Amino acid sequence: MTEERWTLATRGLRTTADFWSVRFVDERTDHHTVRNDVPLPLRHVRERGAIVTAWAGAGAGYAATADLSASGVQRALEIATARAHACAAHALIDHRAITRPAQSGSYVAPNAREALPSRREWVERLAHECAGANVDARMVERVAGMQVTQSDHLYLTSDGVRIEQQFRFLMPSLSAVAHDDIDSQERTLNGHSGALAQGGIEVLSRYGFDGAGARIAHDALRLLAAPNCPTGRRDVLLMPDQMALQIHESIGHPLELDRILGDERNFAGCSFVKPEMFGHYQYGSALLNVTFDPELREEAAAYAFDDDGSAARKQYLIRAGVLERALGGSLSQQRVGVPGVANSRASSWNRPPIDRMANLNIEPGDQSLDSLIAGIEHGILMRTNASWSIDDHRNKFQFGCEFGQLIEHGKLTQVVKRPGYRGISASFWRSLAAVGDASTREVYGTPMCGKGEPGQVIRVGHASPACVFADVEVFGGA
Repeated sequence: MTEERWTLATRGLRTTADFWSVRFVDERTDHHTVRNDVPLPLRHVRERGAIVTAWAGAGAGYAATADLSASGVQRALEIATARAHACAAHALIDHRAITRPAQSGSYVAPNAREALPSRREWVERLAHECAGANVDARMVERVAGMQVTQSDHLYLTSDGVRIEQQFRFLMPSLSAVAHDDIDSQERTLNGHSGALAQGGIEVLSRYGFDGAGARIAHDALRLLAAPNCPTGRRDVLLMPDQMALQIHESIGHPLELDRILGDERNFAGCSFVKPEMFGHYQYGSALLNVTFDPELREEAAAYAFDDDGSAARKQYLIRAGVLERALGGSLSQQRVGVPGVANSRASSWNRPPIDRMANLNIEPGDQSLDSLIAGIEHGILMRTNASWSIDDHRNKFQFGCEFGQLIEHGKLTQVVKRPGYRGISASFWRSLAAVGDASTREVYGTPMCGKGEPGQVIRVGHASPACVFADVEVFGGA
């Protein structure tokens, strides 16, 4: 179904609604995997459909359809309009007060139209890294994967707004497991979710994919021989791939405005953040600067418009440690009067947009990695998330990492395994003692952020420099 045919399907729509919009989505995903030198069957998924939103009086209604003919879209509009009329007298928000999308535009992911390797070429490349991880008889599992997604969106409104967005996502992944008679240790390339990004073949070099098979296998063997991480309070240097998880869980989810308002309480939880905190609450130390940045185009959740048609731009959520802005789209902003961003996003064609993280980043500071390490007297470097646990207020947390290395008197020393740390979001970010410069900054993403009823699993991105936190409770495996 071409975008031209999608447009034709909306011509001549008949409705008693005051306003309508249609969002078409056509998404294709290929999963390539090689496990222990054996190529697994190609998995191909395609999803295609549309969701119609109608406003009538104070009310709003939705209806989704996989029938993209003119009659199919007309029927969905009729259902959405009937629902809008039915709830108008009971609406929590008066939709007549919400600003309608007014700007047309487009977005194309970097290198989204350049050719990618064939199925055979992908398998050969993955097989090479899988074989490269076979460095020792103790390597018991080696997996290399590549997920490629092409997603085309068209958003049309009764006011004549037209927004076309084309996304292409690549997610390379590698894992290697070493085992002896006592223990097993796994090392991955950027965690279990891999490293999701927008772009073309350059994504592989960005994440150091070529040659990584042998590197992560040797790391797994180093961990197998390493002692457990010690327990006690010490400074912690979190590398960017772990910072991505820290940002996600203890800044991203707490700042989602619908969660703050209680919408997610019976499913994904709520937040320790309250509406009255915005504008003055000291979320972190003065070194903490957090931005919502959909303009960083190689990051996983870059876009020009959200799924409600709002134009997206970079904005500070936390500046010099002070909480300024929520992760709330136009609907949530209208409900509570808290400043938000253009982050109403849906996971697929059959889901309505809700408040979601997108590209949520920490801005770089002024210290090199060597300087960060040199400034730590008694600490530990941790990289690559292995486990996470956080309460339903997104406050108390406990995270584990794949790889740790002690820091003594400003120098990296012994490798340790099963490093973990715990804290409380409301105070942990205030212990931020040093922020790496742009040379330490890395960009990561995941396709697996879950939320909403019915459930939605969506792509998010996090960019961060390496960061030092003072006097953190650290623990190791038994």
